[in-house]
Order: sequence, then C-alpha cells, then structure tokens
Amino acid sequence: MAAAPQTDTLVELLSAGALVTVVTGAGVSAASNVPTFRGDGGLWRRQRPEELATARAFAADPAMVWEWYDWRRGLVAACQPNVGHEVLAAWSQRWSGFTLVTQNVDGLHERAGTKGVVRFHGSLWEVQCWSACRASPARWWDERVPLEPLPPACPHCDGILRPGVVWFGEAIDGLVLERSSKAAASCDVFLVVGTSSLVHPAAALIDLARRGGAYTVEINPEATPVTSRVDLALSEPAELALDRLEQLLAARGGA
Repeated sequence: MAAAPQTDTLVELLSAGALVTVVTGAGVSAASNVPTFRGDGGLWRRQRPEELATARAFAADPAMVWEWYDWRRGLVAACQPNVGHEVLAAWSQRWSGFTLVTQNVDGLHERAGTKGVVRFHGSLWEVQCWSACRASPARWWDERVPLEPLPPACPHCDGILRPGVVWFGEAIDGLVLERSSKAAASCDVFLVVGTSSLVHPAAALIDLARRGGAYTVEINPEATPVTSRVDLALSEPAELALDRLEQLLAARGGA
C-alpha cells in the first residue's frame, strides 16, 4: 500500500524509528461508544459534571459523588478498546521511544495493552485516600464494579476513598506534567489525536513540540485551534486514521 502524499513524511519518520509522543482525547474512544456521562438532557440527577467533579461537592456529599462515578465505571466497563487504541498499544510495544499521554480517564488505552500510559487527568479505575493517610499509596487501581459500600472505605485508615481523577479546580500532578512536557519537547513526531485542543495545560504540549522541532500531526474530524499550526492535519476519526497509518507502516516493513 502506497502512502498518500500528505502522509508520506509521517510514515517515513515513523518507519525510521523516530521518538514519538501521542496525546489523546475523547475522540479516540468515540468508536468504543464511551458515553459522555452527562445523562438525559445533559444532567445526572439534576447535577452537571462541573458541579459533581469537585472537591467541594465531594466534601459535602461523598456518597452522591461516588454514586455518579460508580455509574460511570459501570458504563465504561461494558465498552471495549477500538482499533485506534489497539494501534497505539502496538506502537507502545514496538518502539522504545514512544510516549502516550491521555486526557481520558476511561482506561481503554491500558486495556488495549498500551505500555507506560501517562494519565493527565488520572483514571476512573484509580482510587486514593480522601484524607491522604500516611499508610496508603498516593493512588492505586481498583476495578470493582459496582463498588460497595458507597462511599468506599480506605483499607489503610478509618477514612473514605475518593476517585483518583483530577477534579475541576485541582492542579495536574507535577510529575505527570513534567513527564508530559519533556516527552513533547524532546520528540521527533508529535501527534494529537481526538481532542479539541482547548483544555490547558494539555493543549500547550503541541507548542512545546513545535518549538523542539517535532513534526506535528493532528487527527480529528473537525478543525481545532491547532489545525492551522500543525505540519499535517488528518480530518478523519481517530480509529480510521490510525488504522490506515498502521497499514502503511506494515507495507513499508516498519511495523
């Protein structure tokens, strides 16, 4: 299979074993039918996500907030990784210089087998002690569906657990931000896949990549604020574009 002119440079760079950093957003999970979690009419029990995903809401009613997250976890558990997740997982296992930074909390990259996922906003499948007790790790994995009781208890103290996600008003973990920034600034190829490129600080990673001299690529069905600034814009769904790139790499012997 011959590469189309607009993807020729990208396929050549990928085939040569370039350092690759990929940032993914909700669009990479669209083909897996991951819901938006906003319920009928954009509400969940008359509460908007922006009102539930906060430390203030959790402090006021941890059981209600956990009920919302437990509902989300149940919906995501029924979804499966799509071909886009699978291609990125294959790249992570094939190339030592590959980094995947995701803004998603659904865990589908991990379920597809992606190595070393950098979770910008945490994960629905991580929990942490609300009191940050000394006996507990910072976060740990818990895939029980449903979680019982709600709110779940911290096994290390007499407190309760909170979801291991970054809530509105909270800062991105410093180590996560450092690792993401370093991967963006030092890569040869930078792909932003399935994201509106509106949410900062994740949206700023592409500028770090551009300043570092990376070949920049956007994969998104609709134009975004970075479309005019990248070297290559592929206006199609993530799973289609990534599958096509994988086929082109295989045809060149780079897969």
